[in-house]
Amino acid sequence: MWLLCMVALVGLYHLVRWHRERQVVSQLRDKYVFITGCDSGFGNLLARQLDLRGLRVLAACLTEKGAEQLRDQTSDRLETVILDVTKSESIAEATQWVKELVGDRGLWGLVNNAGVSMPTAPNEWLARQDFMKIIDVNLLGVIEVTLSLLPLLRKAKGRVVNVSSVLGRIAIFGGGYSISKYGVEAFSDTLRREISTFGVKVTMIEPGYFKTPLTSSENLSENFRKAWEKARPEVKDVYGEKFLNSCIKTINQQAKYYNEDLSLVTDCMEHALTSCYPRTRYSAGWDAKFIYLPLSYMPTFLVDTMASWRYPRPAKAL
Repeated sequence: MWLLCMVALVGLYHLVRWHRERQVVSQLRDKYVFITGCDSGFGNLLARQLDLRGLRVLAACLTEKGAEQLRDQTSDRLETVILDVTKSESIAEATQWVKELVGDRGLWGLVNNAGVSMPTAPNEWLARQDFMKIIDVNLLGVIEVTLSLLPLLRKAKGRVVNVSSVLGRIAIFGGGYSISKYGVEAFSDTLRREISTFGVKVTMIEPGYFKTPLTSSENLSENFRKAWEKARPEVKDVYGEKFLNSCIKTINQQAKYYNEDLSLVTDCMEHALTSCYPRTRYSAGWDAKFIYLPLSYMPTFLVDTMASWRYPRPAKAL
């Protein structure tokens, strides 16, 4: 009897949730959405996807080439701007540009998508500037862009969508990537509580492993070799070149299984921007839902074992 009641309650919960999440915000064609990192990958696809949906997309690209290609693939509603999220003056100029376009309507959506993933390698191979290169884009850039646009978001009672990662829940590799994504999680949590009283909603997207230009096996392998080349001689001696080659082999094998369907991520972003009741977190990809999310709740010794079993041991490890 109790089991049937529990099943019924769970079923009712999911039915109510499904009904709430199907309710869409009205007058989408009048709403402006600002997206960073639109040259390629998730940002590029989301800009095209929202443009087809009829929203007024303000796409920030790092290069003029990326902006031009995006304009060629979209309608006249979409506007582009050049933005480097590591430079305060670039952010200030983009903020003023957005302010002039949206006027009194304010900004409905901000998608902090711009990000980098390399250099990634064992921490001991890297220097301070290697960590800062990633943190500048993935964390400090997110913070400064968000703070600059908050007045416009408050005016529209809009949405902030921050792209985190499954590696913002559980760190597998060394380097600044997981550090930056853990920071995005913390910033999003505190921001959500602070600005909810203004009617602004904050959402995090936590994708698993997806195949993008940044995560190609060639780029990952080259990144690993460059980190090795810059490592101190005594560090190379401790790890050994066999360790390097084995790691690159493992990386290339894993890259074959990265998900190619980027719409799994952009659909989550679109829902966060257009649903009346967006989720606080979205896990995109089967690996995010069924591997990394459960792992993040497991005991440390199990996580350490499962995270390291496929990787080789350094030459002078005990």
